[in-house]
Amino acid sequence: MAPLQFAVFIVSLALVLHFLLTGSGREAAALSVVVKTATLYAIMITGSIWEKDVFGKYLFAEAFFWEDLFSLLVLALHTAYIVAFFLGFLDAQGLMLLALAAYAAYVVNAAQFLLKLRAARLEQSPRRRFGESVQPGLTS
Repeated sequence: MAPLQFAVFIVSLALVLHFLLTGSGREAAALSVVVKTATLYAIMITGSIWEKDVFGKYLFAEAFFWEDLFSLLVLALHTAYIVAFFLGFLDAQGLMLLALAAYAAYVVNAAQFLLKLRAARLEQSPRRRFGESVQPGLTS
């Protein structure tokens, strides 16, 4: 699901920047942030279920504490956009700037997860990385 969310992010970011630079495409940019937020909620829910299954906690398992904490900031910024969008709290420019703040937080959060994933893969032995089983007491 993460690749889908990243693709939605790239498209939405392009639409938001296009609007901010040209003043055109407001509706497409605004709707794209709503879609991005929906994909964020979906990945947060599925990620929480995975975390519960693997670590026994829906959020804040020790292995992902800081990533989860920052994820809540990302979710809060995206939710603030949705509230402001549907209740008319900000003009189009303000909405797009709020979306950019949410997207900046998303990029930091995504980098956290990618670095954590990379570190976990580097900790694996080369044999395990390539799917070979290692039996105790046997050497190659």
